[in-house]
Amino acid sequence: MKNTRDFTMFLISFFMIMFYSRGELLSSSPSSESHSFFTFLKALDSNNVLDITNTSNPCFNNKFNGVTCNSNATNIIEIKLDNMSLSGIFDVDSLCKLQNLRVVSLANNNLKGNISSSILHCTSLVSLNVTNNKLSGRLPKGLKRLKCLKNLDLSNNNFSSNYMVQISKLESEIVVDRIEPTPSSLNSNDKSEHGKKSWYSHIEILVGLVLGIGLLLSSLYFMVKKSSKLMGEREVKKKRIVSPMKKVTSEVRLKGGANSNSELVFFVEDHERFSLEDLLRAKADLRSENFWSSLFKVKLENNVEYGVKRMKNLQVSCDEFCEILKKISEVKHQNILPLVGYRCTSEEKLIIYKYQSNGSLLNLLNDYIAKRKVFPWKLRLEIARGIARGLAFIYKKSEEGEINIPHGNIKLSNILLNEKNEAVISEHGLSKFFEPNRGTTLFSSHGHMAPERSLTEKGDVYSFGVILLELLTGQSTEASRIDLVRWVRSMVREEWTGEVFDKEVRENDQQGAFSLLNIALKCVSGLQENRPNIEEVLEIIEGVMNAHEKQELEVSASKCCSSGSNQECCSLHQIIPDTWDSPGSNY
Repeated sequence: MKNTRDFTMFLISFFMIMFYSRGELLSSSPSSESHSFFTFLKALDSNNVLDITNTSNPCFNNKFNGVTCNSNATNIIEIKLDNMSLSGIFDVDSLCKLQNLRVVSLANNNLKGNISSSILHCTSLVSLNVTNNKLSGRLPKGLKRLKCLKNLDLSNNNFSSNYMVQISKLESEIVVDRIEPTPSSLNSNDKSEHGKKSWYSHIEILVGLVLGIGLLLSSLYFMVKKSSKLMGEREVKKKRIVSPMKKVTSEVRLKGGANSNSELVFFVEDHERFSLEDLLRAKADLRSENFWSSLFKVKLENNVEYGVKRMKNLQVSCDEFCEILKKISEVKHQNILPLVGYRCTSEEKLIIYKYQSNGSLLNLLNDYIAKRKVFPWKLRLEIARGIARGLAFIYKKSEEGEINIPHGNIKLSNILLNEKNEAVISEHGLSKFFEPNRGTTLFSSHGHMAPERSLTEKGDVYSFGVILLELLTGQSTEASRIDLVRWVRSMVREEWTGEVFDKEVRENDQQGAFSLLNIALKCVSGLQENRPNIEEVLEIIEGVMNAHEKQELEVSASKCCSSGSNQECCSLHQIIPDTWDSPGSNY
């Protein structure tokens, strides 16, 4: 047995040495990763918009919010720098030296250059988006040899093309500016780089395959022998799994302890309730998952849809869990998502909400950025007012002597839209389960969390201030991972304030936008004492809304009056200024 194990270890070592010598499994070192990254970044940002002052490892530098690294912080896997006003060169050579890079998104900048055949070295690339730039030249034919590439958007550039084509690949949409594949349209070095292979490379591959098969056969024997019992148990479990929701709840039923509440507890009327068996039979789709929770969209047999959040790794007893949810259920407001019910066992805890079919504010903003939906200024104001009203209600209850539970995780994905497109705050109160004294960390909010990371009203005001900036700029910190607060402050400091606003905002209400920008910057102050309370913020938002609605009425009445066909409309136009507060009274 010992000799066999030694031989197996020898095979493993030899096999890996062969592959490492060919560079197949060898990743870039952290230093070479950083060098390639900063070379690419400096070419990309010729005007130093990103304020690059050092070249430390970007995986350990909080400044690079558009950069995502792997769990070991050794390799860069995502670069997202959309809408950053970058006007340099797209350096493909440096970019593709990042061997583990999977996602590159540089949309809506002013980048120049071309996409050379060096892009073929980005063998791990899954998504590339450089739409709305000034890239030119011809595209390498070998793009289709990038087997991992599922999403490619090169539209709205200056490539040598006469028209746009859309093709489907692996159920993903790829949009490219493309020319017909004639010999003159190909880069000359495509064939030289990929058309020839030396004879000895085939020998290495053959040796590697032979050793690999030998290693596999020798190892497989011991693995099968030792794990046959474990594999048998897994097969039994597989037969029990019918759907994600059924797996979750059925396992709990089998394992529920003496202190567990085996039935569902509801906060709604009797006609809205359902049984645990109804939940087990329901169709369930996993919508999102993280370390703390999983969210399922559940559709019962009567076609009513619910959002079921499965909480994991909570150091909370069922008694405390039930007590906190009871307090949360008492906070009833049209802009706060109500609790439907819950289920608690010692192994897991389920929280049930009414499903909001219009999705989240994050979905809406991302669809707007991708030009799939419109996002008018008036709707942005209504959503901002709805969020502010919901938060104001939470903290008003504390003034009335009731204990409030701060939200602690205000961000775009936690703002849902009901059937009327009204803002509904979700996950209110769940922060109570993640307080520091429980030994757990706070939610990760992708740039929305206040610097002090505290569960207070001023912490929620900071998060809401970031959302106001997102509504004004048309940018999403959750999607792009940019430091939006820092970027806006730098633009204001350089007296480029007007360029902060999204086109939809600039063209509709610049005066109101400046008022909201002013209060948003106060909300995101680094010092808690400099931030306004939520009631003050709500007052400003309502003032901007009133002024905007007044302006719309005046324009409408003026058009009607100028036509000379409606005396009643013309009379309305004359009395509007006397029946409305002056704009200045609301700011």
